[in-house]
Amino acid sequence: MDYGRQAILSIAGFDPSGGAGVLADVKTFEQHRCLGFGAVTALTVQTEDAYYKTVWQPYQMVIDQCEPLFNQYKIEVVKIGIIENLDTLLDLVNWIKRKNNNIKIIWDTVLSASAGSSFISSIDNTVLSDILNKVYLITPNSIEACRLTGDEDSKQSALTLAAHCSVYLKGGHSVQEKGVDFLYANDKTTPYLPSEINLPQKHGSGCILSSAIAANLALGIHIEEACRLAKNYIERALKSNENLLGYHVQ
Repeated sequence: MDYGRQAILSIAGFDPSGGAGVLADVKTFEQHRCLGFGAVTALTVQTEDAYYKTVWQPYQMVIDQCEPLFNQYKIEVVKIGIIENLDTLLDLVNWIKRKNNNIKIIWDTVLSASAGSSFISSIDNTVLSDILNKVYLITPNSIEACRLTGDEDSKQSALTLAAHCSVYLKGGHSVQEKGVDFLYANDKTTPYLPSEINLPQKHGSGCILSSAIAANLALGIHIEEACRLAKNYIERALKSNENLLGYHVQ
């Protein structure tokens, strides 16, 4: 079915506050004039500043949500958020690639929630490498990049990960270069400077950024420009108010 708009699927958690997960992703997709779909990997009990519970959905339930969407719509970009473990993620990525081998998969490597709680706790390097070889882009912050590789240097970690796929390293947690992001793609490193150093924090900012990149890629924009536009988008969301939940109407 063709609605004349690019269709994007977010496979992520459900956050009742709407600041993160599938709700934040779909808001972002539609602000970019894309058709946004969502499949839920987990039901969470949280607000923007407190995390209480994660109820993981069975793998087959996730697939059951995705199947009719892939059968009915032309989906060329998928964004994946929180996932129970790397084995489940690999199974999911393989299933998606069987549906469309040319699809662009963006994995937002959420290892813990900003409001609290940890997700993926153990890293199997063999499984991780298999996943990275099949996705198009990952969007770790400096802490996540180091956890994925076991290296203490986030830039070296990003380079290691970039041997498998493109990497957008978020600098919000960086002490030395706060707010400076780096794209490692096509054997090149591209920096993205912040418009301001001390922007207000927002719950789900990583979800919003990765979804904005996904939307721009779905619109046919080259990855370097897609990331630049996405950084502009998230900065506008960060500056939209002084609260932890940002506005998407821009």
